[in-house]
Amino acid sequence: MTYFAGLYALQHAVKAGYSAMVKIITTVRELKAALEDGRMAGKTVGLVPTMGALHEGHASLVRRSVAENDITVVSDFVNPTQFNDKNDLKNYPRTMEADCRLLDSVGAQYVFAPSVEEMYPEPDTRQFDFTPLDKVMEGPNRPGHFNGVAQIVSKLFYAVEPDRAYFGEKDFQQLAIIREMVRQLGLKVEIVGCPIVREEDGMALSSRNTLLSKAERKLAANISHTLFESRIYARRHTLASTRQYVIDTINSFDGLEVEYYEIVDGNTLQPVSHWDESSYIVGCVTVHCGKVRLIDNIKYKE
Repeated sequence: MTYFAGLYALQHAVKAGYSAMVKIITTVRELKAALEDGRMAGKTVGLVPTMGALHEGHASLVRRSVAENDITVVSDFVNPTQFNDKNDLKNYPRTMEADCRLLDSVGAQYVFAPSVEEMYPEPDTRQFDFTPLDKVMEGPNRPGHFNGVAQIVSKLFYAVEPDRAYFGEKDFQQLAIIREMVRQLGLKVEIVGCPIVREEDGMALSSRNTLLSKAERKLAANISHTLFESRIYARRHTLASTRQYVIDTINSFDGLEVEYYEIVDGNTLQPVSHWDESSYIVGCVTVHCGKVRLIDNIKYKE
């Protein structure tokens, strides 16, 4: 469903008797005006940046923002500058009506759902350097991705001026890079990382899960199962052996293919060689399940 089709469907849902408390805003100017009175009254603002296709993982972020702030804004925008694959951008799920229903149920006050033209009235030519955070894992595999993330997240921060912004730890590398972006730009926003929300079988919730067939969805659960098992394996094996165990185990399932699995320092994102090399060690994986690219991570030490 396209952005405009989603808004059209929501309007018809409202006419049919669905009473939405959450307010949809589509321009930066309107958003700033809506938040002005609250700011004048000293109210705090929380922001949950999303690309829509919301699920319980997003809902957990919104609930936390609602609990910790007076006003919660959720952005619902599929950002084109962070996609290096046009087909990935085209196929990304868009579910505006369902998103608004979910946000209404968890207490968000505003949905910021701008058009591409609103966020990019002219090309954003800014180039960020997050060395060494963006030179590993997703960085080499998705050229320009994190620069696009920084472009849109900084634009959202300038538009909303939140006191706190909430991000899921499933996108572990992205979270580290956003923290670095805030430091570089000198922004006065607290970045709150929130734990991964998983389904009953352990699979990390993701908007991309909706692109999996029933058989692929069942198969994909082996990714998280392997990560969990690797924590037990790691107690008696070297870091290098544990890394290879994860790669070999996931690849042993027909239909799953590991793009990378790196065991890194949780702060620097740089690969570590030994378990005693850091007090914060995280394993980050990207796996292709059919045509769908899935990510997950597991903490070995924290």
